Amino acid sequence: MTILLSAAATFCGLALLLHLASVIVAVLRCRPPNGALPPPAGAPSVTIVRPVCGVDNFVEETLASSFTLDYPGYEIIFCVAQARDPVVPIVRALMAAHPHIRARLLVGDDRVSANPKLNNCVKGWDAAAHDWIVIADSNVLMPPDYLQRLLAAWQSGCGLVCAPPIGSHPGTIWAELECAFLNTYQARWQYCADALGHGFAQGKTMLWRRADLEAAGGIRALGAELAEDAASTKVVRTLGLAVHLVDAPFAQPLGHRGLREVWRRQTRWARLRRASFLHLFLPEALSGALLPTLALAFVAMAAGWPIGESVGAFLALWYGAETALAWAAGWHLSALSPLVAALRDLLLPWLWVDGLVGTDFVWRGNAMSIDDDAEPALNDAR
Repeated sequence: MTILLSAAATFCGLALLLHLASVIVAVLRCRPPNGALPPPAGAPSVTIVRPVCGVDNFVEETLASSFTLDYPGYEIIFCVAQARDPVVPIVRALMAAHPHIRARLLVGDDRVSANPKLNNCVKGWDAAAHDWIVIADSNVLMPPDYLQRLLAAWQSGCGLVCAPPIGSHPGTIWAELECAFLNTYQARWQYCADALGHGFAQGKTMLWRRADLEAAGGIRALGAELAEDAASTKVVRTLGLAVHLVDAPFAQPLGHRGLREVWRRQTRWARLRRASFLHLFLPEALSGALLPTLALAFVAMAAGWPIGESVGAFLALWYGAETALAWAAGWHLSALSPLVAALRDLLLPWLWVDGLVGTDFVWRGNAMSIDDDAEPALNDAR
């Protein structure tokens, strides 16, 4: 019994210490900038490839942000798989409203992998006029100094600069839950990995130097994994280079979200993490506040401490730290934030089990499986 109590107390203490340390790291990396960065002297020309598919919440705002960058030389290439996609008129209207920005819309579906997003991006990569290329999802809201901040994160030995998505503008309680997953949980751990020199690619925003990816076989090499960001991580590391994250990552406006939609997105990502990085996925079973809280309750009961007060103080410290992170980083914060963070942690064990045993998922109308490997997807996005 003594050994079990010691183990429970040690686990609880280490979990809390690691949690607080991760919050500190994220606070240091994610504080909003004091002001917009000016374009660097001799700023290199950049191509922005934006794959589009369907009409997401806030799509006009996020795509329009591509045209308002404070940068001297860049082009935008929008990529869509089907000419009949409902987002096409929106893209064409934005290009017509900003004739001073060089922008093109390319239509076509190059079946180079099982990943429909990668298939959509290939034509944009091939058509890019510049040596620096950003691949950015359509739901990323770009600040005016978006390109400056990406280039500022590029350093010696770097092969790729990325930015995790930060949920903003939630329109429902379930969108609040998605903020809790994206912001003070997933982004926090990504910045910890980056601080330890083990950064992972994030597909929302990826800044490439063309020569680096071409040395590994070009953009088609990213079809080696079902998730292009997992393949990007492995490609960069194979080249002896590193993935780095931009400081103060960029917003992804959420709007209305349903529970089913949020859960399906999280299970898809969990299954992809398990498929690509099993050794890192397995420890996720210990993440969140649930297991440390149960360990503390066991210790308090055995030691004769007041369980309610002990657990309450522990949770106040745990979620107070997350709240402080959201406040310091300027991320979405509301009276519901601690509650949805607690709900998220209650869901994490179920998410881990689903990621461990599940294989199939649907992404933008495409039925996919982590067993697909690099075989082209069979179902078109309709």
